[in-house]
Amino acid sequence: MASSKDYIEFVMDELSHINGVTYRPMMGEYIIYYMGKVIGGVYDDRFLVKRTPSAEKILSGAPLEFPYEGGSKMLLVEDMENRELTEKLFYAMIDELPATIKKKKTLT
Repeated sequence: MASSKDYIEFVMDELSHINGVTYRPMMGEYIIYYMGKVIGGVYDDRFLVKRTPSAEKILSGAPLEFPYEGGSKMLLVEDMENRELTEKLFYAMIDELPATIKKKKTLT
């Protein structure tokens, strides 16, 4: 089941207070970036973030869910309206996230 455009708009509105948050559609779902790094995504109308030490501490007790079949478990952000929580979460996670790898274009 793909995520709805309404839900990604809701998520982005709730994250609008954090500078540097963007998204990109991918196969019916949405990848969420913070400062150019993948922080999580919207999958089946659920906002999931990567499991980092800070995220697991801040979201202590949050359900672990698969974003898609064959994917790694991620943390479900249940309280999207808590802007203080999401800001704290994003700021804490940024240094723990790997840099995004740019794909090289090849000529064939």
